[in-house]
Amino acid sequence: MTEFSLAGRVALVTGASRGIGYHLALRLAARGAHVVAVARTQGGLEELDDAIRAGGGSATLVPLDVTDGPGVDRLGAAIHERWGKLDILAANAAILGVISPVGHVEAKVFEKVMAVNVTATWRVIRSVEPLLRASDAGRAAIISSGSAHSCRPFWSVYAASKAAVEAMGRCWAAETVNTALRVNMVEPGVARTAMRAQAVPGEDPNSIPHPSETAAGIMPVFDPTLRETGRLWSVRDMRFKDFRKPE
Repeated sequence: MTEFSLAGRVALVTGASRGIGYHLALRLAARGAHVVAVARTQGGLEELDDAIRAGGGSATLVPLDVTDGPGVDRLGAAIHERWGKLDILAANAAILGVISPVGHVEAKVFEKVMAVNVTATWRVIRSVEPLLRASDAGRAAIISSGSAHSCRPFWSVYAASKAAVEAMGRCWAAETVNTALRVNMVEPGVARTAMRAQAVPGEDPNSIPHPSETAAGIMPVFDPTLRETGRLWSVRDMRFKDFRKPE
């Protein structure tokens, strides 16, 4: 993997207190980016900050529920006031919901998954798009899932939410194709996270990749020299996949 520098760049990571988001934040900071770490869990953010500082990096901690729309708007304004731009967005925050037949999913569960995985992602994009456009090499990664394509039984709500953010990201990429901003979706594959344990109880965690490995595989989409946009990056295959073209 090419080692590129992110010195002097600002990166926003949502869902940064654990799992893939935590390790993405660590790797971005290790490349020299100042990380704006967003998560609901204060303790997890403080642990992340300690780890980033121990590696010689820097971070700004933002304890924030991404479903707090006005709070997300204020975050964009604060980034503008302090840095005037944003170089990297890792839209990672998401919840699983429930593994269940579609007809058995409670309305409140469905609405919560869509609020976190889809509406909040849109609100973050809306808040920071002008900042990403202000960068000479804005890079946005929307973390999706293979579930959006496999459509396995009982995964309907999560799969639908990830299909929605992929479609939104592709539209965003098309809208910004003539700018310096590159927008790509990421299929991280399985990883040893709390969400995975919830989805597949009883699975041997040592049989699947650690989230630090997954984060390492995502890093190429943040390369300032990247040209691809509107595509799906597969961490497992370490390559871009083409979305199915319309009939």
